[in-house]
Amino acid sequence: MAEAGPQYLALPSGLLELCALLGAPRDSLRGPEQVAQKKGVKSLSSLDPEVLSVFVPPFVTKEDSQPAGVNCVTLGKTRRRSFRKKRERPKAEPSKGHPGGPRGQDPEDVGIPNGVDLLALPQLCFPGGVCVASEPKEDCVHFLVLTDVCGNRTYGVVAQYYRPLHDEYCFYNGKMRWEASGLGRSAAGCFVPFAVCVVSRFPYYNALKDCLSCLLTHLKICKDFEVDNHIKDFAAKLSLIPSPPPGPLHLVLNMKPLQIVFPSRADPESPLIDLDLHLPLLRFRPEKVLQILTCLLTEQHVVFFSSSWALLTLVAECFMAYLHPLQWQHTFVPILSRQMLDFVMAPTSFLMGCHLDHFEEVSKEADGLILINIDTGSITYSNDEDVDIPDIPLLAAQMFIQRVQGLQMHRELDLAHLCTSTDLNEGRACRRAWQQRLNCQIQQITLQLLVCIFRGVKNHLNYEHRVFNSEEFLKTRAPGDQQFYKQVLDTYMFHAFLKARLSRRMDAFAQMDLCTQSEEDRIDGMLLSPRRPTVEKMASRKPSAPHGAHRRMVVSMPNLQDIAVPELPPRNSSLRKMRTEDCGGSHTVLDVPPKLTYTFKIPEIHFPLVGQCVQVFHADCVAQLSKAMDSLAPENSVLLARYFYLRGLVQLMQGQLLGALLDFQSLYKTDVRIFPADLVQRTVKSLSAPERAQAERTPELRRLISEVVDKPEDAPKADDRVKNFELPKKHMQLDDFVKRVQESGIVKDAGIIHRLFEALTVGHQKQIDPETFKDFYNCWKEAEAEAQGVNLPFSVTEQLDKNECVYKLSSSVKTNRGVGKIAMTQKRLFLLTEGRPGYVEISTFRNIEEVRNTTVAFLLLRIPTLKIKVLSKKEVFEANLKTECDLWHLMVKEMWAGKKLADDHKDPQYVQQALTHVLLMDAVVGALQSPGAIYAASKLSYFDKMKNEMPMAVPKTTSETLKHKINPSAGETFPRAIDVLLYTPGHLDPAEKVEDAHPKLWCALNEGKVVVFDASSWTVHQHCFKVGTSKLNCMVMAEQTQVWVGSEDSVIYIINVHSMSCNKQLTDHRSSVTGLVVQDRAQAPSTVYSCSADGTVLAWNASSLQVTSRFQLPGDGLLAIRLHGGRLWCCTGNSIVVVTTAGFLHQELKIGENFKEISTSFLGFQLMPEQEQLWAACAGYDDIYVWSLQDLAQPPQRIHLQDCSRIHCMIQVKKQQIWVGGTGLSQGRSKGKIYVIDAERKTVEKELAAHTDTVNTLCSAEDRYVLSGSGRDEGKIAIWKVE
Repeated sequence: MAEAGPQYLALPSGLLELCALLGAPRDSLRGPEQVAQKKGVKSLSSLDPEVLSVFVPPFVTKEDSQPAGVNCVTLGKTRRRSFRKKRERPKAEPSKGHPGGPRGQDPEDVGIPNGVDLLALPQLCFPGGVCVASEPKEDCVHFLVLTDVCGNRTYGVVAQYYRPLHDEYCFYNGKMRWEASGLGRSAAGCFVPFAVCVVSRFPYYNALKDCLSCLLTHLKICKDFEVDNHIKDFAAKLSLIPSPPPGPLHLVLNMKPLQIVFPSRADPESPLIDLDLHLPLLRFRPEKVLQILTCLLTEQHVVFFSSSWALLTLVAECFMAYLHPLQWQHTFVPILSRQMLDFVMAPTSFLMGCHLDHFEEVSKEADGLILINIDTGSITYSNDEDVDIPDIPLLAAQMFIQRVQGLQMHRELDLAHLCTSTDLNEGRACRRAWQQRLNCQIQQITLQLLVCIFRGVKNHLNYEHRVFNSEEFLKTRAPGDQQFYKQVLDTYMFHAFLKARLSRRMDAFAQMDLCTQSEEDRIDGMLLSPRRPTVEKMASRKPSAPHGAHRRMVVSMPNLQDIAVPELPPRNSSLRKMRTEDCGGSHTVLDVPPKLTYTFKIPEIHFPLVGQCVQVFHADCVAQLSKAMDSLAPENSVLLARYFYLRGLVQLMQGQLLGALLDFQSLYKTDVRIFPADLVQRTVKSLSAPERAQAERTPELRRLISEVVDKPEDAPKADDRVKNFELPKKHMQLDDFVKRVQESGIVKDAGIIHRLFEALTVGHQKQIDPETFKDFYNCWKEAEAEAQGVNLPFSVTEQLDKNECVYKLSSSVKTNRGVGKIAMTQKRLFLLTEGRPGYVEISTFRNIEEVRNTTVAFLLLRIPTLKIKVLSKKEVFEANLKTECDLWHLMVKEMWAGKKLADDHKDPQYVQQALTHVLLMDAVVGALQSPGAIYAASKLSYFDKMKNEMPMAVPKTTSETLKHKINPSAGETFPRAIDVLLYTPGHLDPAEKVEDAHPKLWCALNEGKVVVFDASSWTVHQHCFKVGTSKLNCMVMAEQTQVWVGSEDSVIYIINVHSMSCNKQLTDHRSSVTGLVVQDRAQAPSTVYSCSADGTVLAWNASSLQVTSRFQLPGDGLLAIRLHGGRLWCCTGNSIVVVTTAGFLHQELKIGENFKEISTSFLGFQLMPEQEQLWAACAGYDDIYVWSLQDLAQPPQRIHLQDCSRIHCMIQVKKQQIWVGGTGLSQGRSKGKIYVIDAERKTVEKELAAHTDTVNTLCSAEDRYVLSGSGRDEGKIAIWKVE
């Protein structure tokens, strides 16, 4: 790129887009001026406003922008200038403005920002018209929202003020208002309104209102020809202020006499809030607020009315904030001038605002309008129509009303015991802090309202195929809420919400849903089988006669929850009497303190605004930011990232492009969420050839450039459409059938669906017709509905565990223990006796000894009978099940086999999978209705066949050592390989909630997915979240707050253990990161050493994330790294190299010197400090080799691993054991095997075989347990007891 001459580099994120002075044209004021000379004038005419002056950044001329020799370029923005409408100037006061002052330019000479219509702006700045007044009026402010054709919004703040009209040439003579030149009120005659409008890309309503208030104090005492210069200086000052990045850092600007605070948004997903969110709650009762929210959620035609122009925008914006993270997708014009009233005739949904004077006119203008009077807090409909607006769901409404009533919205009550502040800015700061706390509470309340309304949506989503089953979702809603959901489900807003859910976006809704879910819901996330109401939920139901009429229909798989609903009162009953338990949490206001915030004071901006003054300002900014960074504790990376962001922007303004890129590179590894990728990309492309060459020579920048510029073009955007589930209309082959079943929500596991396909196609061509699928689907749903309707009496529920569910009920049958219905739970069979319902235990599945299907004679008939023999009981249970007998025989045997496998393998998911098989059998038999239906259903007797075909028991040693199994791939369509496991002990930290302080198990799956388990209960703590998209190779914990993850894509990802977010990335490696090790220190921050496959070793300061040293080992293939004796032990495949932490070679163990007969390489190694030994595994060998650390030249000892075919991993446990994981033969089959070796005797103590696939990884949990992760064929974690 050829070097260009010095050009001004426009600030990419300045606060100001445009500043304008508006008022009546000079010519139109001559009439009122003459009229004003007459005494007794009471009212004056209304005038048409126009734009008098416009000021658009940048304000520094090209010649003044930079000192000589400094290169500066413009990033995609053309130079803009100000213009002023031509008018006569007083001859006695020639222009003495600074460079860049008014030059009489025409409007078309100025580049006006997109979205700002200068023709419409005067009407919006004077929505009631320009009315010349006979008496002075108070200054006033109102707010605008401007939208361009692409839907992008900009925000305006307008300050109106009056000045006297009495002189031919000037409006002011250095005095305030009518006192100018000694004239009295009667001499002044009339007062003319003018407006200053500031337009910004950010909704800084309060901050810009304060800024304009400061400006007006200067405009009132200046002469007419000085007005433009004052406004231009004001606009120039704002244009130099960058918008703060998302996070806890707010900017403070000294506007004299006020300190103006520009707050940041809480996070990149949150809206910027700079207004008082309790304003609607002061005007509307909570019930009315809910009605308005319903109108917005159902996308009605909504018009706000008020006698205050300011309240129209502020109240409308508050409701937009209440809806977050849902977003209003339609027209949003909170202020309509009188010339724009016909906008309310628009056929599409909209939210608009009008002055109260136009209420009658608008109400008669159009039909179907929701008219909301802010002043009176009332809601009516246009033309007295009865618009069908449904009520918000009752339980959600009750929760909202009670929490709003608990808010403290009157600050005077908090100030009653305090002395009056004598410092203006101190008092304003206290007011801001109070408002911030209140805003936080209101946001929590409205967010909980949305979560309560839409929490059940996720239960009816299929993420793989992006399908929402709206029909099944509606069936789970209470009858009185049906109309609300039917209307909401058809809106654009809800469709966008579904897109976010299907993309698994971790926004405010998802975080609140996760934080407020019950322990039962957390456990449900790990289940494979369809869920039913638990005994505990059955017991919570209120027994009442009409309960069946209000019963919810079934919810489809997966993730069933909130099935039972308390009996709902009629819709017109008082909302105050409703219960809110099902919405989670109590009715009290959540005491959620706002996050800690910090401020950075913008340096003073000196005038006149020439290039030298701007450079001084930029230099002051850089100096103060650098000083703040130097005084910051290294662990405060959140604040450090914001300083990097701001300093990078300012250095761009200075033309210091390389310095800016270095700051952005530091930001990239400190908090990638606020990394301005597009800005960095444009900056890199703007580098001159020498600058680009210098950047390529800088290691830190070389990787950044490759990340943002040199990477290949982005792949086409993935299809993010949302499909509604529909029954198929054509025949389905296997692949299409799998997809359809997954979309339906019946089951996800592809293996189970393959077995279902075989069952439904027995004796037919291998395809399924639409009618068969429809019959099967309907049978499944009917069975779900029946299970939902089960309502067991207390005498029965007290005999069952609280988490048991009734999955299947037989018809009423005769048994040898009475007449009744046989009930099946996941744990047992019992008889629900008729008459007075009672409980008769049949057997738990664990205690079944034999199940037989026979017939008994009754008169001349042979009645099919099911016989169940129970361990330790002589009497055999018999039930005359008649036509149901064959099906129950299959189901009981499958559950019995599943329980047997679950007990043998310590894996409860065998029972869950058996339940799925059983329910599918039932649906298959119901759908086929043919003599061959039972044979077809037998294709789903998977575990029963497995038990009969492979009767071999789990080896005794394995069974005794194995404690439990968990499945991190639960809910996925297929198992995922477990690449790395990391156990982190619990730490009681003030930053953590109690449940977050539990020990955790971090599980890295393929494609960069991480699942976190609570190691105290082995339940999912954090469902799957992404850490890049490549295979993860290693994990380690640093500083008790960070988990470092090394990836195949050469990036080190850092996860915050408190927030469970990954916002930091270290990109200094150039190839796959293969090893991480931590050197803990008592006082100083820990040092983390990382290695990559190309032989690079880096040392990191764990607090500052800076590279403290680096060195390169010869050759490629660096596999692992260990720390022992102050030295690093590095496995490079062909050798194990011992180096100092500075990289100097100390020792080397070459594999070729020990294995000369066969070419091999090291697969991995483990150091045993207590025995002073090095243990290693080699490719192609089924042995472990042990070297003495005293003399690596001595031949190693050899420990043979019986039936081992490959070694994948090894760890030290306690001080005397080595656990080795890999693949080997067990009972004649290739399985994942673990060998437990006594380090002192060098003998194999145990051979453990509980994985059907290879053991990929091992980790130790405080030397009490060892956890092993298997390959993708199984994808499970085994938990072993250490002895």
